[in-house]
Amino acid sequence: RVSAAAGSELLAVDGLSMHFALGRGWLGKGGKTLRAVDDVSFTIKPGETLGLVGESGCGKSTLGRSVLRLLDPTAGSIRFEGTDITRLSQRELRPLRRRMQIVFQDPYGSLNPRISVRSTLAEALRVHGLVKSAGEEADRLAALLTRVGLRPEAMHRYPHEFSGGQRQRIGIARALAVEPRFIVADEAVSALDVSIQAQIVNLLMDLQDDLGLSYLFIAHDLKVVEHVSHHVAVMYLGRIVEQLPKEKLEHDARHPYTQALRSAVPELDPHKRRLRILLHGDVPSPVDPPSGCAFHPRCPIMQRGLCDVTRPSLRELAPGHHVACHLAG
Repeated sequence: RVSAAAGSELLAVDGLSMHFALGRGWLGKGGKTLRAVDDVSFTIKPGETLGLVGESGCGKSTLGRSVLRLLDPTAGSIRFEGTDITRLSQRELRPLRRRMQIVFQDPYGSLNPRISVRSTLAEALRVHGLVKSAGEEADRLAALLTRVGLRPEAMHRYPHEFSGGQRQRIGIARALAVEPRFIVADEAVSALDVSIQAQIVNLLMDLQDDLGLSYLFIAHDLKVVEHVSHHVAVMYLGRIVEQLPKEKLEHDARHPYTQALRSAVPELDPHKRRLRILLHGDVPSPVDPPSGCAFHPRCPIMQRGLCDVTRPSLRELAPGHHVACHLAG
């Protein structure tokens, strides 16, 4: 797998797994395990974005929540600013919470409809003791709303008075309120109209330039991921199957799954259009994954006796380019 050795990384994830025990059978026997995330490693440097892409159900959101310790991982380590946060108690983790935030997918479900925008944004400021008076709080929230493209008086309104894109801006403002260094954007634009998606993506990129933020940007839209990211990790059935610089994604993707995803991206320029790679069958269940390479039942270049028997490790083909495929080279 990709080495996650300590260094200049803001975040270093090494061998992270998140397994869920399912219902037990008669006398507590026969239970199965859902391997939502299975031995995942990656690093993110200050000011960089790692785009995480894959089909629905591949474990992207579970990975994002595990990285923030919203879920306690089954195995592996998560080093944030040099500290292994998997070993911290909730009390020890609390001071780090303000430096690690999340923007959720659903701008309608992630905001409490019964409290005002001011109360939503101010809660974290009060919890972390970042303001000393009501006047300082109001000034800080006004500046925060302005930064995300909303008018300061929006703090006196309620979530139902805003559009989906405006609500997502409020969600971003909530994440920014405690001055984080790292944000997980968990499908943060997938529930929005295409034109609004572009506005939110541009906002996130501008905030990164202005504040030096690092992102784990989770999405199923490869085109969006390619636009916003410095590096891209492709996930399939709980594992990263390819990780590469975004510049290589268009012409140098080596894993058959990445190539299939890339072929499905619509292209307006007829000279850039490519033959569509059709994948047959459905994504296998993480409760009962295939033997060998998990992708082999759908892979167009699968080699029997190898791909269906031995699980490939994530190996480095070129600097920064890792692939989990026996036949990639």
